[in-house]
Amino acid sequence: MIQSPHESRSALVTGASSGIGAATAHRLTTDGWRVFAVARRAEKLELLAEQEGIIPLVCDVSDAEQVAQVQRRVAEEGGIDTLINVAGGALGVDSVADGRVEDWEWMYRTNVLGTLQMTRAFLPMLREHGEGTVLNLTSTAAQAAYEGGGGYNAAKSGQQALTGALRLEEAEHNVRVVEVLPGLVHTEEFTAKRLRGDAAAAEAVYRGVEKPLTADDVAEVIAHAVNLPHHVNLDQIVVRPVAQAAQHKVIRRD
Repeated sequence: MIQSPHESRSALVTGASSGIGAATAHRLTTDGWRVFAVARRAEKLELLAEQEGIIPLVCDVSDAEQVAQVQRRVAEEGGIDTLINVAGGALGVDSVADGRVEDWEWMYRTNVLGTLQMTRAFLPMLREHGEGTVLNLTSTAAQAAYEGGGGYNAAKSGQQALTGALRLEEAEHNVRVVEVLPGLVHTEEFTAKRLRGDAAAAEAVYRGVEKPLTADDVAEVIAHAVNLPHHVNLDQIVVRPVAQAAQHKVIRRD
C-alpha cells in the first residue's frame, strides 16, 4: 500500500552507513520522517537502527537483484514518497593518462548506475504517491574538471546529466527532482577511501582549511530541500565552505 500525500513523510536514503548518508538519515528522523537506511555494510547499519524511525536495509545499489529485494520490502512496509541517492564515491587521483580502468568502472557503477538502479526501481512508487521526490547527491566535481579527478569528474558529470534528464521526464508525473552539489566536505571515509587508506594524505586535503563542510552541514541542506512544500523544487543547490570560493580556490591558514 502506498502512502497518501497527507500521511507522515517516508524516505529511502542510500549510502547510509556513514558520512552524508548517515547524517541525512539521522537529520530526517528528527523531523519525524520514517527512513529506510540502505547501505552495503550491515554492521554499520545496525548502529543506525538504534535511532527510532530508521529501518536498516543491506543492499549494493549497483546490484539489480538486491535493489529489487529492497523495493519489495519497502513496498510491504507502506512505501516512500522520497528517494535520496547519496551512495557514491571516488577512487584514485591518477591522471587520465595513468587512469586505472577498474577504478573508473567502479566510480561509474557506483555513482551513475547505482543511481539509475534505485531510481528505476522506485519511480513507479513515487509516481503513484502523487507527490514524489528524487534527490541526487552529485558534486561540484560535475561542474569543473581538475587534475587527478578525471574519473570522478566523469562519473559525477554522468550522474548530473541523468538527474537533469530525469527532472524533464518526471515533471508530468509531479515528481520533483533535486540535485545537491557539495564542494569540500570533511567526512571520516570519503577521502581516505579515495587515497586507498592513506590517512596522512587524506588529512592533508583539509589542512589549514577553516571550517570545511561536515556531513551534518550537507544533511541540513538535503533536509531543507525535501521538507519544502512539494511544488517548490530546488533544481540545483551548490554548497561549499566559505574557504572554498571555487573548485580551484581554497583558502588555507596554516
